Amino acid sequence: MSEHSTYSPSNGAEKWLDDRLPVVRFAKEHLMDFPTPKNLNYFWTFGAILVMCLGIQIITGIVLAMHYTPNIAMAFDSVEHIRRDVNGGRIIQAVHAVGASMFFAALYIHIFRGLYFGSYKAPREILWILGVIIFILTMATAFMGYILPWGQMSFWGATVITNIFSAVPIVGESLQVLLRGGFAVGNPTLNRFFSLHYLLPFIIAAVVALHIWALHVPGNNNPIGVEVKSKRDTVPFHPYYTMKDMFAMVVFLIPFAWFVFFAPDILGHPDNYIQANSQVTPEHIVPEWYLLPFYTILRAIDFNVLFIDSKLGGVIAMAGSMLLLVVLPWLDRSPVRSGNFRPLFRWFYWLFVINFIGLTYLGAQPAEGIYTLLAKICVAYYFIYFLVILPLLSRIETPKPLPTSISESVLKKAHA
Repeated sequence: MSEHSTYSPSNGAEKWLDDRLPVVRFAKEHLMDFPTPKNLNYFWTFGAILVMCLGIQIITGIVLAMHYTPNIAMAFDSVEHIRRDVNGGRIIQAVHAVGASMFFAALYIHIFRGLYFGSYKAPREILWILGVIIFILTMATAFMGYILPWGQMSFWGATVITNIFSAVPIVGESLQVLLRGGFAVGNPTLNRFFSLHYLLPFIIAAVVALHIWALHVPGNNNPIGVEVKSKRDTVPFHPYYTMKDMFAMVVFLIPFAWFVFFAPDILGHPDNYIQANSQVTPEHIVPEWYLLPFYTILRAIDFNVLFIDSKLGGVIAMAGSMLLLVVLPWLDRSPVRSGNFRPLFRWFYWLFVINFIGLTYLGAQPAEGIYTLLAKICVAYYFIYFLVILPLLSRIETPKPLPTSISESVLKKAHA
């Protein structure tokens, strides 16, 4: 899709490079002249925002790794050393810590935008699956990063999460020992998590490159879900969307900076500012807010089903909740992509959003009383939405008529 490209080497050196390594041509065709639907709104800027966030996390993470000591006797003090004694360390550590939360805030908006506008439907299935892989890798990376300060929540979070691997039949115990580096969470565990936390962002960056490549094959989806029909439906990516993305990045960096400078610790758990103590169990063991929905799903299965005990059931439910996202393109068979033209779908979608926020809230509450019942209801709706509601709506829903082209939709809005 390079019909907008007008690249022509302007001098001998540029032509020499273009004949041997056409990076300038590639950038012009795929980054500047790439034909992009003219009706994309600001929800489409979160892809660029996420690339920015990933860059921030990698750069600050490399600097922090230069001063961090992955040893259970020194890890907590090394984080305090970074915050108090390293030049600019407090800001770098705050940017990295707050950056994780901002990354996930942008990531969830990006995912829910895709869910609403049907960005997972043909011909973008591979694009969606790569996005889900990025999401899962990011959750793993963030969890391992949460362990590194070696506070109370770090230690007990590692204990709880590594313990669930023992529920896996046959290989569970071996997996648990491999992950921990022994029979309990200790120094080998911290070293493993530090190594993986450092490595995984580079793997994520590689999958992001594949994700962008997969995007450039069919091109962008758009708010009305109608494919590009002619050159009139598109504009070059630069300067139209580069400027839009940069403006969105600046706006996104405003709350980011506010947290960094005025409330860098507000998103962390107070117990994680206490050094890890294996002899004192916190009253409630909770992960960071962005992992809470899946933690709720893990905890909600507290009953046995046939030969599956509650522990294994929780692991299956949590893994299944992520697997459903992978197979989503084959669960929702409606030919209409955009939720704007699916009246029934909209109701269930917004109920799903509220339900997901409920899962996040319940993950931070103790697993007792009314919270347990509400968690089961929310988990049930999560699975019903994907396995029952979406396939059923594909059959019974009557969508609104679609515009014949992107241009017609844009012009109609302009005249409205």
